[in-house]
Amino acid sequence: MTATDNPLLTPSTLPYGIPDYAAIKPEHYVPAFQAAFAEQRQQINAITRVRSAPTFENTLEAWERTGAHLEDVAHAFYTVSSADGTTDIQAIEEELAPLYTAHGDAIILDSALYARVRSIWESRDEHDYTPEQRYLIERRYAEMTHAGAGLGDDAKDRLKGLNTRLASLTTTFEKNLLADTNALAPHFTDATALDGVNSGELDAARAAAADRGEEGYLLSLPLFTGHPLLSSLTNRATRETVMAASRARATTGVNTNTDVLLEIARLRAERAELLGYASHAAYITSDETAGSPEAVHTRLRELAAPAARNARAEQQALQQLIDANEAEPFELQAHDWAYYTEKVRAEKYDVDTAALRPWFEAERVLQDGVFFAATQLYGITFAERADLPTYHPDARTFEVFNADGSALGLFVLDLYTRDTKRGGAWMNPLVSQSRLRGTKPVVVNNLNVPKPASGPTMLTLDEVNTLFHEFGHALHGLFAVVTYPHFAGTNVFRDFVEFPSQVNEMWIMWPEVLNNYARHIDTGEPLDAGVVARMQESETFNQGFATSEYLAAAWLDQAWHSLSAAEAAAITDVAAFQAAALADIGLDNAVVPPRYASTYFAHVFSGGYSAGYYSYIWSEVLDADTVEWFKESGGLTRANGDRFRQRLLGVGGSKDPLEAYRDFRGRDAEIAPLLKRRGLDT
Repeated sequence: MTATDNPLLTPSTLPYGIPDYAAIKPEHYVPAFQAAFAEQRQQINAITRVRSAPTFENTLEAWERTGAHLEDVAHAFYTVSSADGTTDIQAIEEELAPLYTAHGDAIILDSALYARVRSIWESRDEHDYTPEQRYLIERRYAEMTHAGAGLGDDAKDRLKGLNTRLASLTTTFEKNLLADTNALAPHFTDATALDGVNSGELDAARAAAADRGEEGYLLSLPLFTGHPLLSSLTNRATRETVMAASRARATTGVNTNTDVLLEIARLRAERAELLGYASHAAYITSDETAGSPEAVHTRLRELAAPAARNARAEQQALQQLIDANEAEPFELQAHDWAYYTEKVRAEKYDVDTAALRPWFEAERVLQDGVFFAATQLYGITFAERADLPTYHPDARTFEVFNADGSALGLFVLDLYTRDTKRGGAWMNPLVSQSRLRGTKPVVVNNLNVPKPASGPTMLTLDEVNTLFHEFGHALHGLFAVVTYPHFAGTNVFRDFVEFPSQVNEMWIMWPEVLNNYARHIDTGEPLDAGVVARMQESETFNQGFATSEYLAAAWLDQAWHSLSAAEAAAITDVAAFQAAALADIGLDNAVVPPRYASTYFAHVFSGGYSAGYYSYIWSEVLDADTVEWFKESGGLTRANGDRFRQRLLGVGGSKDPLEAYRDFRGRDAEIAPLLKRRGLDT
């Protein structure tokens, strides 16, 4: 296949170097990957065969110049495979998984390259490097050592085999989960089963069924345990059906993930021991800000006890409501929690979150909320570029400009759920910024909002939160200005990466922002000030549940990945292991299931969060402390935004993240604001 036939064989000529998705076909990807693999191997060989002594320029900077073609192809493909994974794309992903891993291993484990990097690292104090150059030396050496570059040849061969097998297994896990999520989506023929949902939600369910050629109503399952509509559905049998479907995903049948995740856990533990670590968790955290699994376990246990206590108090209040109001009282179950929580919220605070949807029209939330807050803080502006090709008709592209009118980059938003999109919400780069390569950033946000059959899209409060959260990641990707692509965008420690996105959530309820976007779809009236005040008053409401379900998932991740190889090999019953782990930390409350159970825990078994799901609460310490700083410093101002951008978001991964935080905040983060936010300070 020639460059004329395959647009991925040559650099894109489109603005910002975005892929020409209008011309790209599935059959183009594998040949492009093969060509890009070969090209980077030649580039790396040219570095390792240099006879002159290793220098920063002829080794590390030269390494940074390699692989640009591969990065372009990979970004183009994996953006599609996660957001529009058709059968053809899934087959390509399965074929590529071991090949991509083997290619990466061939570089990161290259003995000659490692020797050159180590030589530069050992003599780093003898040279006047820039801070970014010095940090690149330190990180490349640490990462190669951590990956196993110092092992002997036999151990490296075993390591490569483990990595290749794990790449295939994690791809299988995601494929099985997507298939079972689609297969188990509850289907109802009678609208009365969905009593309690509004007309827009009912239309979206009807459209979802129609997309599959079916009549009736289909509820697409989100990635997390449960469903957003559980808070509205009046029919208890329907609630039970929906929750059962959610929790059954990938547990049995042709799409089961039980054997897959058991093998993943075992092989990760084997790999950790090969690399000299007691467990996969020890291996992962050794190169994160946490430093060790013990530090993570201590933090999670400290939070679990008060969270579980608060959840039990909330459970008691819900049970009392059931006993007092139901003609035939029953014992509260997991599928009842959201429904009766909203009743208690309405009774205690006079707030009905489901009734708020007319104030959260998606386009207005985006333009007058998300974009507005960014403009006020950072001076950036947005212009939609309908002329640029995207990978799916629902994906929209916006050009982003700095306050002085200069071009910053592109932002792509893909809002809606579809059967070919994996669950959850995420940000990924399509083009990474680098001074060395002369590239500007292009970032993508994906959500899974049900698409209405017609008319405007009305968001839930949780979906508004997700939109702001993911845009926080996008800002990190857009604002980072680095020389070396290794540090581009969100290429930071995993237990730091959620911090900027969490901070961006603070603007959802900020009066100036809320009043600008939260306008009734029909009347244009803002949210009543009394409602807003009561929403703010209820911020710690149900935090026992929210914190417990999160901590339960974080602990499951740690439990699976704190096993030795021998311990992992002895596990045969996923459900029993999960139950024992939750009991160990005191989060084994049947009505508060973990946010993600093992068989559908994509973050850790097919995503990049293995032994790292604790990152959300770890980062939230920084987030809550930063929110306090913004409040103390005047809130939504350009001066505050510029400081946050320049000292934290703008450095990308080119600086130790905790050092960057201290530079921004003037001190280390304190945990008290987090405890107060989650109602754990009493």
